Order: sequence, then structure tokens, then C-alpha cells
Amino acid sequence: MWSMTGTARRMFELLEPICLVTYFADECNEELAALGHRTYWDGYFASRAAPLGRVPAQVVHAAFYNFAEGEAARHIPSAWETIPPEASVAARERGSAASLRRILGEELAGSPGLVRAADLTTKAATSAPTEGRVMYAGMRTLAVPSDPVARLWHSATMLREHRGDGHIAALVGARIGGTEAHVLSALAQGIHPPESFGRIHHLPKQRLAAVVNGLRERGLVDADGRFTDAGRETQQRVEALTDELAAPPYDALSPAELDELIAELEPISARLVAAGSR
Repeated sequence: MWSMTGTARRMFELLEPICLVTYFADECNEELAALGHRTYWDGYFASRAAPLGRVPAQVVHAAFYNFAEGEAARHIPSAWETIPPEASVAARERGSAASLRRILGEELAGSPGLVRAADLTTKAATSAPTEGRVMYAGMRTLAVPSDPVARLWHSATMLREHRGDGHIAALVGARIGGTEAHVLSALAQGIHPPESFGRIHHLPKQRLAAVVNGLRERGLVDADGRFTDAGRETQQRVEALTDELAAPPYDALSPAELDELIAELEPISARLVAAGSR
């Protein structure tokens, strides 16, 4: 019997490899490039933000949370000027589903187990309250695909955005900004110096130094740029609250359905992990 927070963590582990094909595999980027998006990041911002509607860059920056100031504005709204947001959403779905089919292979992609996993994931993903969940609410406005592979990806992505919204709430409550969160995440992964982390290494050195200095002044990192006890405790508290806030979708599933979903997802996730979701 899983606790609900334990369920949320286990489901994150199982669903994340499904979602990551969007960002790691070639097919999604190729579909977005075929529309006319000039760069990977044009396609990323255009397709992920599209469910929010044609909102200004400031809103995308707020909803995404962990990008540095000005990064969203380099892509929004210009990425939508000649390519309708709806086209970018459709391209992301096509490419992601194609990646899953290729990596999983015909037998697993067409299996009854995958269909059942898609059905149960969709049941969970369409059952949570949307209040305070901006990215999740945007995804809920999109039609759920009928194709099982696309439906599994779509619903896994809905749950990823739901979890992400909760993670942002946990970060805001802990007074951890977006770039600060990347620094703490890097340290939690054993990356040192944290400024070398791939999500932030491109930022200006002065900006990164200011972020790390701010964390040092708050007693979260030490003089060497490593976790203090308070910093590690803060990072772990944020992760624990993220799990707690990610649990509500799974209230829609019975204990037997949860067990079945986990069992059906395990071989799917294992295949994707082995391939690096590429």
C-alpha cells in the first residue's frame, strides 16, 4: 500500500521518462522545425506556452518560473507571429508520440498494457482541481488524444505540469527564486560548482555570482558554494512538499488501479530510461 506522497514520487519517477522524449528525442524538434521555428528554444517556448493562449512574455516568464529574466521574451511572442500556437501544440504531440513509438518498439507501443496505462493516467490527469495550477489548467483545455501512445504522453505531460505548478508553489513558499532553485538542484545532484549546471551555465557570470552570494548570505550555501545543513534541509523540504502537492490527481484511482498503473508503467518507463528518452 502506497502513501499518497509516496505514490506521487513513484509516479513522477515512472512518468518523467515519458515526458522527456519531448525535450531529448529528435522527432519533436524536427516537427517544430518543419513548422518554421528557427531554434530549439523557439519551439520549446511556443509549444509549451501555447495552452495559455497568446499571453505576453511576462506571463510566460511567471508561469515557467525557472528561466532567467529576459529569456522568455527572446521567444515570446515572436515564435507565434507566423506560426499559430495551435500548430505548435499539435507538432509537439506528433513528435513526442513518434519518439515513444520508436523507442518502445511496435510490440510494447501496441500492447494492451500501454492502452491500460494510458487510460488510468488520463483518469488521474483529468481529475485534479485546477485552482492555482496555471500550466496544468492550460493543458486541461486541450483535447485528449484518442491514440493510446499520444494519450499516454499527453496525460503524463498534464501530470508533469500539475507537479510543476506545485513545485513552484513550494519554491515561492520557501522564498527560492527560479535560478536559485537550479543552484540547489545542482548541488542535490552532486554538481559542483553549481554554476556549471546545464540549465544555468550560459547565464552571465556576474548574475550567477549574485545568485550564489544571495544563497550564501541566507546561510543555504557555504563559502565553497556547497550545501550548508540549512540549505540541504530547505531543498529536501521543498521536494517533500512538491510530492505532497502532486498527490491529488491520484485520489481518483482506487488502490487496485494505482497498483495496476504502476505495474503497467514499469516496463514502459524502464525501456525509456535505458534509451535515455532519446
